[in-house]
Amino acid sequence: MKRIEKKIFRINDRIKEIDKELASTRAELEYHRSINEDAQRDAAVGNYIDREEASLTRGDVRRFERTIEKLVNRKERLEDRRVSLLERLPE
Repeated sequence: MKRIEKKIFRINDRIKEIDKELASTRAELEYHRSINEDAQRDAAVGNYIDREEASLTRGDVRRFERTIEKLVNRKERLEDRRVSLLERLPE
């Protein structure tokens, strides 16, 4: 197997890993969004503790969204790299 082909296989493996990580992170994000919605409702009618909790849950949601964004960007870069390597393969 040629060196380029090995690189392509490694990239494919990494893309699969990222897909798995994305799936689990998205599921966890939905869970945290649900918690955040409840916390925001509680904060609207509650006291300072409820507002503090709402702030924390909002931060959790933002962190998961950033993580997903980073994973998607990493996957796109790998896919671009894979395309460039595939173009270099002989017919």
